[in-house]
Amino acid sequence: MPSNKSVSDAPITQFVNCRILREHKLQREDLWVREGKILDPEKLFFDEQGYADTRVDCEGSIMAPGFIDTQINGGYGMDFSQPSDDVNAGISFVAKKILEHGVTSFCPTLVTSPPAVYHKVLPQIKAHSGGQHGAGVLGVHLEGPFISSEKKGAHPEKYLRTFQSGGMADLTETYGSLDNVTVVTLAPELAGSQSVVRELSARGVTVSLGHSVANLSQAEDAVQHGASFITHLFNAMLPFHHRDPGIVGLLTSDRIPPGRTVFYGMIADGIHTNPAALRIAHRAHPSGLVLVTDAITAMGLPPGRHTLGQQVIEIQGLHAYVAGTKTLCGSIATMDMCVRHFKQASGCSMEEALEAAALHPAQLLGISHTKGKLDYGADADLVLLDDALNVKSTFISGEKVWSRTP
Repeated sequence: MPSNKSVSDAPITQFVNCRILREHKLQREDLWVREGKILDPEKLFFDEQGYADTRVDCEGSIMAPGFIDTQINGGYGMDFSQPSDDVNAGISFVAKKILEHGVTSFCPTLVTSPPAVYHKVLPQIKAHSGGQHGAGVLGVHLEGPFISSEKKGAHPEKYLRTFQSGGMADLTETYGSLDNVTVVTLAPELAGSQSVVRELSARGVTVSLGHSVANLSQAEDAVQHGASFITHLFNAMLPFHHRDPGIVGLLTSDRIPPGRTVFYGMIADGIHTNPAALRIAHRAHPSGLVLVTDAITAMGLPPGRHTLGQQVIEIQGLHAYVAGTKTLCGSIATMDMCVRHFKQASGCSMEEALEAAALHPAQLLGISHTKGKLDYGADADLVLLDDALNVKSTFISGEKVWSRTP
């Protein structure tokens, strides 16, 4: 009698001997994958009488959703803010390299640049799925140029802009098209920003507050108009003050609209944020913490001088400075390093550390129905880790795209 293997003839992979991060807990279960999606084994057994074509022994490893980096400026000598005739070559190179750090999708980030750079670079960067070629691109994160000159950090002052002609017209003039843009970082105290926040949010673009001297009231107004993210909390903003905590105060504000979460990026590299500040933020608002690398071209490169957008930068140990200064200009940390440091510095659980790199960024971008979780029907973007949170293998759509051992 012929086997009624399954409704679909596509092969089924069963991952065995693993601890799966599901519903905020590591659970000893098998994971079933077909056509790049996570299968409900109950339906497979009872409705289809199906079985696995391939079994993968995970050897007791932790299986988490693939990491999502919402702020990465480049790496391995590539700088996403440098115009070229083939920007995608640099993005593809970085996309391939970050697989070994468990990253399965990311937002290439452009720092403050002249309009000509945006007009040349942005049309070239299209969102696409990941695979053997590298991590998937979720759209571009534009960090600047509508930011505060007082908190510009490593952003070149001569290219900073304000909203002159009524908001969105300024964005169109500066960036050209917003077709491939997922996140925009701006300073909410700039005159005219409210209408921009409202319009971007209505278009489905995530608005992030950063490089700003905004007080708490201005930050709360921006959230009321649709802003939902804070760019690298504590860095490039007013320091916390008890009478006006500034943007940092959003973590415990009572003016956040019901049902909304304000997320905040943390560069957990041990340099950008003191471990005590990291602990304060996590304990105040654990469900909003999003790990970002804010990695620059120098990630994966030796010490010395390199470029970041329109600036020259200098690498000294784990620090990246604007050349000739002590101004930090992004990190050279990898995402798995940030996950490990965050867990060690905050004392959080394994589950919380992993969710800060996967679930929370997916929720922030509104894609948690397919990414950031290992629920049935979600994309089978997976990272296998040992108990010290070192990456062993990375999978995209259920297909192994990187492994520590062949």
